[in-house]
Amino acid sequence: MPGPTLPPFESDHRLPERVDVVVIGGGIIGASTALELAESGVSVLLCEKGQIGGEQSSRNWGWVRMAQRDRREIPLMLEAIRQWESFETRLKDKTGYTKSGILFTSSTAKSMAENENWAKHLDSYDFEHRLVSGRELDDMLPGHRMKLKGALYTPTDGRAEPQWAAPAIAEGARAAGATVITSCAVRSLDLEAGKVAGVITEKGRVKCGAVVLAGGAWSRLFAGNAGIGLPQLKVLNTVLRTTVVDGPTTSLWTDSVSMRKRVDGGYTIATGTQNVVDLVPDSFRLAWAFLPAFRAEWRSLRFRLSDRWRTESAQLRRWRPDQQTAFEECRVLDPAPSQRLLRKAWADAQRLFPVFEKADIVQSWAGMIDVTPDAVPVISQVDAIPGFHIATGFSGHGFGIGPGAGRLMADLVTGRTPVVDPGDFRLSRFSDGSKITLDSGY
Repeated sequence: MPGPTLPPFESDHRLPERVDVVVIGGGIIGASTALELAESGVSVLLCEKGQIGGEQSSRNWGWVRMAQRDRREIPLMLEAIRQWESFETRLKDKTGYTKSGILFTSSTAKSMAENENWAKHLDSYDFEHRLVSGRELDDMLPGHRMKLKGALYTPTDGRAEPQWAAPAIAEGARAAGATVITSCAVRSLDLEAGKVAGVITEKGRVKCGAVVLAGGAWSRLFAGNAGIGLPQLKVLNTVLRTTVVDGPTTSLWTDSVSMRKRVDGGYTIATGTQNVVDLVPDSFRLAWAFLPAFRAEWRSLRFRLSDRWRTESAQLRRWRPDQQTAFEECRVLDPAPSQRLLRKAWADAQRLFPVFEKADIVQSWAGMIDVTPDAVPVISQVDAIPGFHIATGFSGHGFGIGPGAGRLMADLVTGRTPVVDPGDFRLSRFSDGSKITLDSGY
């Protein structure tokens, strides 16, 4: 079954000879970066190998959340929320953003204590949050059948429609002056004296002074061809969509299932924690870097040997600019959802909320999440190649924080004062001896 239906997006047809910045990747991170740059008067080419928002940017849960986020991301998420609040006016297009509130529920005293400890991260910020329990919590979740100790509630967290957001932001970038080309893979950087001088695409060369790689699950492969080691793996998340049903309006996370109301009246539902990891050659190349993450998350990861091993084993890791690349061979990464996790998510949703017994599954899909060893993104210049920048590895946090990440990336490219301190997002943290730590946020 194909992924979510995207609105029509017509590509520009002429590849420019020269721009100030080329952004590689038309997901929400790349589109947001292009928007910020174009609105600043910078000439931009946004180049996408397939469809705008065709991969994980349209396949995620659609949450725009501060709750249970890695504490290092909190300042950037505040900037992202500020942008989400004004996007529909700014873009003159719909994103589906609404402040629905989010509940992270606890079924044990230990889990409730963890929610309470995490909430302390927000105490120094002007962001509403509180712990709820008893009748107040039951009123938020009418008809539920859960035995709960309580929940962390962030009433101003929200949701948006992933299939609308990236295309709307890309159209906004184009309205501000950017060129947006789809079905056009960037094959490699064009370097002169070790510095960025342009890119080479499947349709020709474009000169530029800076490049932003926002390739999501493909970023490691592209960076590796340029000689840059980017520690990033892929995790498969499975999602289903339901028919219209009168369920909870507040988005909800439990240890077994997550759900959020959609603009169309149905629900987006997934398992609360479980994801699939396909074993591929990079799993072993990067095993040491990811060992702490695997140890911390082993209960929620299901490792398997699948066709991904053969596919990625056959991919060239280095290539010439005149060679066809994996980016052209796979325009849209559209993995099959896990049928086991679909069954589990649907059974848990119906068990916890009998109202879903009146609904049907109308669509399911999967997406590849780009993850780093510390589950914190890379938003950084690349010291080894002046003019090259990377924004990737959002580890399942990228949709909500995307507009803030685009702002920070644009600041780094243009040399403006960064909207937040970029130190925690630097690529060099994986090579300069820094201790790589995992946060308790999700």
